[in-house]
Amino acid sequence: MENELKKVIGEIRSLDAAAVEEATRRQAGLAKPPGSLGRLEDISIRLAGITGKVKNTLEKKRIVVLSADNGVIEEGVSATPRSVTATQSVNMTRRLTGMSSIARHFGNEVTVVDVGIADEYECDEIVNRKIAPGTKNFYREPAMTREQALRAILVGVEQAEAAKKDGVDVLGVGEMGIGNTSTSSAVLCVLTGLSVEQVTGRGGGLTDEAFARKKEVISHAIELHKPDRDDVIDVLSKVGGLDICAMCGVFLGAARERIPVVIDGFISIVAALCAARLCPTAKEYMFPSHASFEVGYMAAARELGLEPWLLLGMRLGEGSGCPIAFEVMEAACAMMNGMASFGEEANIDDGYLDEIRAKDSFSV
Repeated sequence: MENELKKVIGEIRSLDAAAVEEATRRQAGLAKPPGSLGRLEDISIRLAGITGKVKNTLEKKRIVVLSADNGVIEEGVSATPRSVTATQSVNMTRRLTGMSSIARHFGNEVTVVDVGIADEYECDEIVNRKIAPGTKNFYREPAMTREQALRAILVGVEQAEAAKKDGVDVLGVGEMGIGNTSTSSAVLCVLTGLSVEQVTGRGGGLTDEAFARKKEVISHAIELHKPDRDDVIDVLSKVGGLDICAMCGVFLGAARERIPVVIDGFISIVAALCAARLCPTAKEYMFPSHASFEVGYMAAARELGLEPWLLLGMRLGEGSGCPIAFEVMEAACAMMNGMASFGEEANIDDGYLDEIRAKDSFSV
Protein backbone atom coordinates (compact mmCIF):
# COMPACT_ATOMS: atom_id res chain seq x y z
CA MET A 1 0.00 0.00 0.00
CA GLU A 2 2.94 2.34 0.54
CA ASN A 3 3.83 1.85 -3.12
CA GLU A 4 0.24 2.45 -4.20
CA LEU A 5 0.18 5.77 -2.36
CA LYS A 6 3.56 6.72 -3.83
CA LYS A 7 2.13 6.01 -7.28
CA VAL A 8 -0.82 8.34 -6.62
CA ILE A 9 1.49 11.10 -5.40
CA GLY A 10 3.81 10.60 -8.36
CA GLU A 11 0.93 11.19 -10.78
CA ILE A 12 0.02 14.61 -9.34
CA ARG A 13 1.01 17.39 -11.72
CA SER A 14 1.22 21.13 -11.28
CA LEU A 15 -1.24 23.59 -12.81
CA ASP A 16 -1.35 24.17 -16.57
CA ALA A 17 1.03 27.14 -16.89
CA ALA A 18 -0.20 28.14 -20.34
CA ALA A 19 -3.83 28.23 -19.17
CA VAL A 20 -2.85 30.26 -16.11
CA GLU A 21 -1.03 32.76 -18.33
CA GLU A 22 -3.96 33.04 -20.74
CA ALA A 23 -6.45 33.49 -17.87
CA THR A 24 -4.23 36.14 -16.30
CA ARG A 25 -4.17 38.04 -19.60
CA ARG A 26 -7.94 37.86 -19.86
CA GLN A 27 -8.32 39.14 -16.30
CA ALA A 28 -6.05 42.07 -17.10
CA GLY A 29 -8.25 42.95 -20.09
CA LEU A 30 -11.63 42.83 -18.34
CA ALA A 31 -13.43 46.15 -17.92
CA LYS A 32 -12.52 46.92 -14.30
CA PRO A 33 -9.66 48.34 -12.29
CA PRO A 34 -6.98 45.63 -11.92
CA GLY A 35 -7.49 43.50 -8.84
CA SER A 36 -10.84 45.08 -8.05
CA LEU A 37 -12.63 41.73 -7.82
CA GLY A 38 -10.02 40.42 -5.43
CA ARG A 39 -10.03 36.71 -4.77
CA LEU A 40 -12.64 36.04 -7.42
CA GLU A 41 -9.91 36.86 -9.93
CA ASP A 42 -7.46 34.53 -8.22
CA ILE A 43 -10.04 31.73 -8.11
CA SER A 44 -10.85 32.03 -11.81
CA ILE A 45 -7.18 31.96 -12.75
CA ARG A 46 -6.44 28.93 -10.60
CA LEU A 47 -9.46 27.09 -11.98
CA ALA A 48 -8.05 27.70 -15.46
CA GLY A 49 -4.77 26.14 -14.36
CA ILE A 50 -6.61 23.08 -13.05
CA THR A 51 -8.87 22.47 -16.03
CA GLY A 52 -6.69 23.89 -18.82
CA LYS A 53 -9.62 26.11 -19.89
CA VAL A 54 -9.90 29.86 -19.33
CA LYS A 55 -13.70 29.75 -19.11
CA ASN A 56 -15.14 27.20 -16.71
CA THR A 57 -18.49 26.12 -15.31
CA LEU A 58 -19.07 24.21 -12.10
CA GLU A 59 -22.27 22.36 -12.79
CA LYS A 60 -21.80 19.12 -10.84
CA LYS A 61 -20.73 19.66 -7.24
CA ARG A 62 -20.24 16.98 -4.62
CA ILE A 63 -19.41 16.97 -0.92
CA VAL A 64 -17.69 13.79 0.26
CA VAL A 65 -18.17 13.12 3.98
CA LEU A 66 -15.83 10.64 5.66
CA SER A 67 -17.33 9.17 8.83
CA ALA A 68 -15.47 7.37 11.61
CA ASP A 69 -15.38 7.09 15.39
CA ASN A 70 -12.46 7.77 17.69
CA GLY A 71 -11.54 5.60 20.67
CA VAL A 72 -10.10 8.56 22.56
CA ILE A 73 -13.61 9.66 23.55
CA GLU A 74 -13.26 7.08 26.34
CA GLU A 75 -11.18 9.75 28.08
CA GLY A 76 -14.01 12.29 28.28
CA VAL A 77 -12.70 14.60 25.56
CA SER A 78 -16.12 15.11 23.98
CA ALA A 79 -19.47 16.21 25.39
CA THR A 80 -21.31 14.37 22.60
CA PRO A 81 -22.06 10.61 22.75
CA ARG A 82 -20.44 8.29 20.21
CA SER A 83 -23.83 7.25 18.79
CA VAL A 84 -24.19 10.66 17.13
CA THR A 85 -21.57 9.69 14.52
CA ALA A 86 -23.80 6.98 13.09
CA THR A 87 -27.05 8.91 13.54
CA GLN A 88 -25.81 12.05 11.82
CA SER A 89 -24.15 10.08 9.04
CA VAL A 90 -27.55 8.58 8.25
CA ASN A 91 -29.24 11.98 8.59
CA MET A 92 -26.82 13.43 6.03
CA THR A 93 -28.11 11.00 3.42
CA ARG A 94 -31.61 12.26 4.22
CA ARG A 95 -30.47 15.91 3.90
CA LEU A 96 -31.42 16.66 7.51
CA THR A 97 -28.11 17.99 8.92
CA GLY A 98 -26.73 21.51 8.70
CA MET A 99 -24.41 20.80 5.79
CA SER A 100 -26.72 18.50 3.88
CA SER A 101 -29.71 20.84 4.10
CA ILE A 102 -27.61 23.67 2.64
CA ALA A 103 -26.28 21.30 -0.02
CA ARG A 104 -29.82 20.25 -0.91
CA HIS A 105 -30.84 23.90 -1.35
CA PHE A 106 -28.03 24.49 -3.83
CA GLY A 107 -28.48 21.17 -5.64
CA ASN A 108 -25.15 19.72 -4.48
CA GLU A 109 -24.55 15.99 -4.20
CA VAL A 110 -23.57 14.48 -0.85
CA THR A 111 -21.71 11.18 -0.56
CA VAL A 112 -21.27 9.73 2.93
CA VAL A 113 -18.53 7.12 3.35
CA ASP A 114 -18.17 4.88 6.41
CA VAL A 115 -14.48 4.32 7.07
CA GLY A 116 -14.90 3.52 10.75
CA ILE A 117 -18.34 4.06 12.29
CA ALA A 118 -18.50 2.06 15.52
CA ASP A 119 -22.24 1.74 16.07
CA GLU A 120 -24.62 -0.25 13.89
CA TYR A 121 -27.01 1.50 11.54
CA GLU A 122 -29.27 0.74 8.60
CA CYS A 123 -28.71 2.95 5.58
CA ASP A 124 -28.00 1.66 2.09
CA GLU A 125 -27.07 5.16 0.93
CA ILE A 126 -23.88 5.19 3.03
CA VAL A 127 -20.88 3.86 1.11
CA ASN A 128 -19.39 1.07 3.23
CA ARG A 129 -15.60 1.21 3.30
CA LYS A 130 -15.26 0.42 6.99
CA ILE A 131 -11.68 -0.37 7.98
CA ALA A 132 -12.35 -0.80 11.71
CA PRO A 133 -15.15 0.09 14.15
CA GLY A 134 -13.37 3.29 15.07
CA THR A 135 -9.79 3.84 16.17
CA LYS A 136 -8.17 2.71 19.40
CA ASN A 137 -7.90 5.05 22.37
CA PHE A 138 -4.67 6.91 21.58
CA TYR A 139 -4.29 7.88 25.25
CA ARG A 140 -3.32 4.26 25.85
CA GLU A 141 -2.21 2.82 22.48
CA PRO A 142 -1.68 3.97 18.88
CA ALA A 143 -4.90 4.99 17.17
CA MET A 144 -4.42 2.49 14.36
CA THR A 145 -1.81 0.52 12.48
CA ARG A 146 0.20 2.04 9.67
CA GLU A 147 -1.58 -0.30 7.25
CA GLN A 148 -4.99 0.92 8.41
CA ALA A 149 -3.94 4.54 7.92
CA LEU A 150 -2.78 3.79 4.39
CA ARG A 151 -5.97 1.89 3.60
CA ALA A 152 -8.04 4.83 4.78
CA ILE A 153 -6.07 7.28 2.65
CA LEU A 154 -6.63 5.08 -0.39
CA VAL A 155 -10.38 5.02 0.34
CA GLY A 156 -10.29 8.80 -0.07
CA VAL A 157 -8.32 8.50 -3.30
CA GLU A 158 -10.98 6.09 -4.55
CA GLN A 159 -13.70 8.67 -3.85
CA ALA A 160 -11.88 11.24 -5.98
CA GLU A 161 -11.55 8.68 -8.78
CA ALA A 162 -15.29 8.01 -8.59
CA ALA A 163 -16.00 11.73 -8.73
CA LYS A 164 -13.94 12.05 -11.89
CA LYS A 165 -15.79 9.17 -13.54
CA ASP A 166 -19.11 10.76 -12.56
CA GLY A 167 -18.17 14.08 -14.15
CA VAL A 168 -17.96 16.04 -10.90
CA ASP A 169 -16.59 19.56 -11.48
CA VAL A 170 -15.70 20.44 -7.88
CA LEU A 171 -15.40 18.48 -4.63
CA GLY A 172 -15.84 19.47 -0.99
CA VAL A 173 -14.38 17.48 1.90
CA GLY A 174 -16.33 17.00 5.13
CA GLU A 175 -16.46 14.61 8.06
CA MET A 176 -18.52 13.11 10.82
CA GLY A 177 -16.81 11.65 13.85
CA ILE A 178 -17.28 12.40 17.54
CA GLY A 179 -13.90 13.18 19.11
CA ASN A 180 -12.23 14.30 15.90
CA THR A 181 -11.27 17.76 17.13
CA SER A 182 -9.00 15.93 19.59
CA THR A 183 -7.38 13.82 16.86
CA SER A 184 -7.04 16.84 14.57
CA SER A 185 -5.43 18.91 17.32
CA ALA A 186 -2.98 16.10 18.07
CA VAL A 187 -2.00 15.73 14.40
CA LEU A 188 -1.66 19.49 13.95
CA CYS A 189 0.40 19.83 17.11
CA VAL A 190 2.90 17.25 15.86
CA LEU A 191 3.10 18.52 12.27
CA THR A 192 3.59 22.17 13.24
CA GLY A 193 5.52 21.90 16.49
CA LEU A 194 3.02 24.25 18.12
CA SER A 195 1.92 23.64 21.70
CA VAL A 196 -1.26 21.74 22.53
CA GLU A 197 -2.74 24.96 23.93
CA GLN A 198 -2.16 26.79 20.63
CA VAL A 199 -4.09 24.28 18.51
CA THR A 200 -6.76 22.85 20.81
CA GLY A 201 -10.27 24.23 21.23
CA ARG A 202 -13.41 23.11 23.00
CA GLY A 203 -14.87 21.27 20.00
CA GLY A 204 -18.61 20.79 20.38
CA GLY A 205 -18.52 22.44 23.81
CA LEU A 206 -16.76 21.33 27.00
CA THR A 207 -16.68 22.44 30.62
CA ASP A 208 -13.44 23.97 31.85
CA GLU A 209 -12.58 20.71 33.57
CA ALA A 210 -13.24 18.60 30.46
CA PHE A 211 -11.30 21.06 28.28
CA ALA A 212 -8.28 20.77 30.56
CA ARG A 213 -8.61 16.98 30.39
CA LYS A 214 -8.74 17.11 26.58
CA LYS A 215 -5.44 18.99 26.42
CA GLU A 216 -3.84 16.65 28.96
CA VAL A 217 -4.95 13.60 26.95
CA ILE A 218 -3.46 15.00 23.73
CA SER A 219 -0.17 15.93 25.43
CA HIS A 220 0.12 12.50 27.02
CA ALA A 221 -0.57 10.70 23.73
CA ILE A 222 2.10 12.65 21.87
CA GLU A 223 4.63 12.02 24.62
CA LEU A 224 3.72 8.33 24.79
CA HIS A 225 3.82 7.52 21.08
CA LYS A 226 6.41 10.06 19.90
CA PRO A 227 5.09 10.33 16.33
CA ASP A 228 7.64 11.34 13.71
CA ARG A 229 6.60 14.78 12.43
CA ASP A 230 8.47 14.11 9.17
CA ASP A 231 6.40 10.99 8.51
CA VAL A 232 2.75 11.95 8.00
CA ILE A 233 1.57 8.33 7.98
CA ASP A 234 3.28 7.71 11.31
CA VAL A 235 1.58 10.77 12.81
CA LEU A 236 -1.84 9.77 11.49
CA SER A 237 -1.53 6.17 12.64
CA LYS A 238 -0.49 7.09 16.17
CA VAL A 239 -2.69 10.09 17.02
CA GLY A 240 -5.00 10.60 14.03
CA GLY A 241 -8.36 9.28 12.90
CA LEU A 242 -9.65 7.14 10.06
CA ASP A 243 -11.75 10.08 8.89
CA ILE A 244 -8.72 12.41 8.70
CA CYS A 245 -6.76 9.77 6.79
CA ALA A 246 -9.55 9.29 4.24
CA MET A 247 -10.04 13.05 3.89
CA CYS A 248 -6.31 13.39 3.22
CA GLY A 249 -6.78 10.82 0.47
CA VAL A 250 -9.61 12.82 -1.13
CA PHE A 251 -7.34 15.87 -1.32
CA LEU A 252 -4.57 13.84 -2.92
CA GLY A 253 -6.96 12.07 -5.27
CA ALA A 254 -8.59 15.32 -6.34
CA ALA A 255 -5.18 16.73 -7.24
CA ARG A 256 -4.32 13.63 -9.25
CA GLU A 257 -7.68 13.80 -11.07
CA ARG A 258 -7.32 17.58 -11.58
CA ILE A 259 -10.51 18.41 -9.69
CA PRO A 260 -10.69 21.60 -7.60
CA VAL A 261 -11.35 20.66 -3.98
CA VAL A 262 -12.76 22.79 -1.17
CA ILE A 263 -11.51 22.68 2.42
CA ASP A 264 -14.21 22.92 5.08
CA GLY A 265 -13.31 23.66 8.70
CA PHE A 266 -10.78 22.48 11.28
CA ILE A 267 -10.71 18.74 10.67
CA SER A 268 -10.79 19.26 6.92
CA ILE A 269 -7.89 21.72 6.93
CA VAL A 270 -5.75 19.40 9.07
CA ALA A 271 -6.39 16.64 6.52
CA ALA A 272 -5.48 19.10 3.76
CA LEU A 273 -2.23 19.91 5.57
CA CYS A 274 -1.44 16.19 5.76
CA ALA A 275 -2.00 15.91 2.00
CA ALA A 276 0.20 18.93 1.32
CA ARG A 277 2.98 17.48 3.47
CA LEU A 278 2.80 14.25 1.49
CA CYS A 279 2.69 16.14 -1.82
CA PRO A 280 3.21 19.94 -1.82
CA THR A 281 1.79 20.22 -5.36
CA ALA A 282 -1.60 19.01 -4.08
CA LYS A 283 -2.06 22.40 -2.41
CA GLU A 284 -2.52 24.01 -5.83
CA TYR A 285 -5.90 22.26 -6.12
CA MET A 286 -7.18 23.30 -2.68
CA PHE A 287 -9.59 26.16 -2.06
CA PRO A 288 -10.43 27.41 1.46
CA SER A 289 -14.03 28.13 2.48
CA HIS A 290 -14.68 29.65 5.89
CA ALA A 291 -12.55 30.43 8.92
CA SER A 292 -13.51 27.87 11.51
CA PHE A 293 -14.09 29.13 15.05
CA GLU A 294 -11.78 26.34 16.27
CA VAL A 295 -8.52 27.83 17.54
CA GLY A 296 -6.27 25.50 15.52
CA TYR A 297 -7.81 26.38 12.16
CA MET A 298 -5.76 29.51 11.49
CA ALA A 299 -2.56 27.74 12.52
CA ALA A 300 -3.21 25.10 9.87
CA ALA A 301 -4.21 27.76 7.33
CA ARG A 302 -0.93 29.61 7.92
CA GLU A 303 1.01 26.38 7.42
CA LEU A 304 -0.77 25.90 4.09
CA GLY A 305 -0.38 29.54 3.09
CA LEU A 306 -4.14 29.83 2.54
CA GLU A 307 -6.54 32.49 3.76
CA PRO A 308 -10.22 31.61 4.25
CA TRP A 309 -12.76 33.49 2.16
CA LEU A 310 -15.63 33.64 4.63
CA LEU A 311 -15.85 34.91 8.22
CA LEU A 312 -19.14 33.49 9.47
CA GLY A 313 -18.24 32.23 12.95
CA MET A 314 -18.99 28.66 11.85
CA ARG A 315 -17.73 25.60 13.69
CA LEU A 316 -20.15 22.83 12.75
CA GLY A 317 -17.92 20.79 10.47
CA GLU A 318 -19.60 18.13 8.30
CA GLY A 319 -18.47 20.03 5.17
CA SER A 320 -20.88 22.89 5.92
CA GLY A 321 -18.60 25.54 4.43
CA CYS A 322 -18.32 23.73 1.10
CA PRO A 323 -21.72 24.48 -0.49
CA ILE A 324 -21.28 28.17 0.36
CA ALA A 325 -17.76 28.18 -1.10
CA PHE A 326 -19.07 26.51 -4.26
CA GLU A 327 -21.26 29.57 -4.82
CA VAL A 328 -18.25 31.87 -4.46
CA MET A 329 -16.44 29.81 -7.05
CA GLU A 330 -19.48 30.00 -9.33
CA ALA A 331 -19.32 33.79 -9.03
CA ALA A 332 -15.66 33.72 -10.08
CA CYS A 333 -16.57 31.67 -13.15
CA ALA A 334 -19.48 33.96 -14.05
CA MET A 335 -17.22 36.99 -13.91
CA MET A 336 -14.50 35.38 -16.04
CA ASN A 337 -16.99 34.00 -18.56
CA GLY A 338 -19.41 36.88 -18.99
CA MET A 339 -17.68 40.13 -18.19
CA ALA A 340 -16.88 42.48 -21.08
CA SER A 341 -13.32 43.36 -21.93
CA PHE A 342 -11.96 46.80 -22.64
CA GLY A 343 -12.16 48.07 -26.21
CA GLU A 344 -14.93 46.93 -28.50
CA GLU A 345 -16.97 44.82 -26.02
CA ALA A 346 -17.25 47.43 -23.26
CA ASN A 347 -16.54 50.43 -25.49
CA ILE A 348 -14.10 51.80 -22.88
CA ASP A 349 -10.60 53.09 -23.56
CA ASP A 350 -8.50 51.63 -20.76
CA GLY A 351 -5.68 54.14 -21.12
CA TYR A 352 -6.72 55.80 -17.89
CA LEU A 353 -5.59 52.69 -16.01
CA ASP A 354 -1.96 52.82 -17.17
CA GLU A 355 -0.81 54.71 -14.10
CA ILE A 356 -2.84 52.49 -11.78
CA ARG A 357 -1.39 49.36 -13.35
CA ALA A 358 2.11 50.74 -13.03
CA LYS A 359 1.61 51.38 -9.33
CA ASP A 360 -0.34 48.15 -8.84
CA SER A 361 -2.66 50.12 -6.60
CA PHE A 362 -5.46 47.58 -6.72
CA SER A 363 -3.40 44.43 -6.38
CA VAL A 364 -4.50 41.90 -3.75
